Amino acid sequence: QVQLVESGGGLVQAGGSLRLSCAASGRTFSTYAMGWFRRAPGKEREFVAGISRSGGSTNYGDSVKGRFTISRDNAKNTVYLQMNSLKSEDTAVYYCAATRGVAGTPYSYEYLYWGQGTQVTVSS
Repeated sequence: QVQLVESGGGLVQAGGSLRLSCAASGRTFSTYAMGWFRRAPGKEREFVAGISRSGGSTNYGDSVKGRFTISRDNAKNTVYLQMNSLKSEDTAVYYCAATRGVAGTPYSYEYLYWGQGTQVTVSS
């Protein structure tokens, strides 16, 4: 089993940057592909980014391409989400998740473990 804890959320002005972190427990972190999702008030959960087990392959949701970067450090059991050029529509609770399935899958049902989420608020 994997426990995930997100951090790094907060309030930022539009155009600013934040880096989210997700720390995983256990010794099997590198066997999971990881993903970031978000849920804005009144909206469906949305795929943000995914990364393969080695970190060599990534993919992104259309709304964040070119602005967000996912990365991981298997030695630290941590996955990151660097968010640049933030917009008010990026305001949401951000969740990291772990899957044993296909790396970068955008389907939330394929992820086994989820963190509790961290709030990101972008003021315009």
